[in-house]
Amino acid sequence: MTNPILVWSEVPVTDMDRAVGFYNRVFGWKMTVDTSSGPNPMAVFGGDMEAIGGHLYPGKPANGNGPTVHLAVPDKLEDAADRCWAAGGAIKGEPVEIPYGRFLYASDPDGNSIGLFEPKEQ
Repeated sequence: MTNPILVWSEVPVTDMDRAVGFYNRVFGWKMTVDTSSGPNPMAVFGGDMEAIGGHLYPGKPANGNGPTVHLAVPDKLEDAADRCWAAGGAIKGEPVEIPYGRFLYASDPDGNSIGLFEPKEQ
């Protein structure tokens, strides 16, 4: 059995409620802030602690100088890009086509680099 390459990711944000609202709106999730599972409050991506993914936590964002976490969108890339803008994020360029789908570079309201990823239809 091969071990997963990515085990977990953590994205620092300055305002948990604002960040949870942004990610829920852009990705259609139902994340909530959990104050009992660790040393800091956190909000698990997608609201699913059983999935390999990551979470938001109170911290100091890298202001576009940190790693980029690519997250699957629930629909078309352009629709997710519109929601990103409307929720206070920014789009950084044009869609990029790869064999597995399409993605856009974006940033959340704290300036964290994220990728909006639309998987290729099977």
